[in-house]
Amino acid sequence: MKKRTLLHCALALAALPLALGAAAQDFPPKKPVTLVVGFAAGGAADAAARLIAKKLGENIGQSVVVDNKGGAGGNIAHQFVANAAPDGTVLLFGSVGPLTIAPHLMKLSYDPFKDLVAISGGVNFPNVLVVHKAAGAKTLTEFVQLSKKKPGSVDFASTGAGSASHLAGELFNQRAGIDMTHVPYKGGAPALQDLLGERITSYFAAPPTALPHIETGKLIPLATTGLTRPAYLPNIPTVAESGFPGFEALNWYAFVAPGKTPVPLLERWNQEIVKVLNDPGVKEALNKHGLTPQPTTRAELTAFMQKESTQWAAIIKERKLTAD
Repeated sequence: MKKRTLLHCALALAALPLALGAAAQDFPPKKPVTLVVGFAAGGAADAAARLIAKKLGENIGQSVVVDNKGGAGGNIAHQFVANAAPDGTVLLFGSVGPLTIAPHLMKLSYDPFKDLVAISGGVNFPNVLVVHKAAGAKTLTEFVQLSKKKPGSVDFASTGAGSASHLAGELFNQRAGIDMTHVPYKGGAPALQDLLGERITSYFAAPPTALPHIETGKLIPLATTGLTRPAYLPNIPTVAESGFPGFEALNWYAFVAPGKTPVPLLERWNQEIVKVLNDPGVKEALNKHGLTPQPTTRAELTAFMQKESTQWAAIIKERKLTAD
């Protein structure tokens, strides 16, 4: 009896590598690979996704097609991937809003930590707080003084309720002890248009879209929202060094997959994505767009997402924010 049990165990152990190999043998997948992006073509997320997808396809010898599924602040794309087949053929260029902010603002049909699973970090970038020339502030200190002098008269635009730009503004409200009015838009373009038209006071903008208007002097940059100054705005202080130590509110995108995707496939995708993000040519191209590559292990991305989720949950609760 003992010999038979030992024989069964030996056979099971011998078969284990074969089972794992079978789970990962379809790499690259035989079916077309799709990288889903939750925003329209032309924005920072789309630009980064296409750069990475192109190199990824070259490396694995199979095209990786970018599929833009914009709407609902990225939640449509995240829901789509959460319900997709977990066979390694559908990946998501997930973003901070749907992954770590929206779950605390609204009822979602998916759980980012159960129905989606981490692969690797992607890219990150700080926002830059900009005002129009007639706003009456040329520094962050002057902006705070203006907000306190005329409570309720200063507003800030965002790309939608629950977006990174929205929560950056709410975090600044909390840290600065002010009460700017949030004005949500359906995207960065209309927000920027109203700011340039002086119909809105300020905007925590993505640098790639704000830079041309900063360079022409149409917009005044007050501070960036990362812990360090980005290379493309070396003369603009961070919020943290302007009197609010530790302030950080980054935009970030990360690679995730349907929750039940086999671990061997996830590990293979992690290896390939990290390889691309460390590629000198890709890094240079991303940097030109104001984007910093953020390759990680799967565990590091999961821990990072949990940290972000905890931070934004606290801000949402304290500020009594809703999705409206």
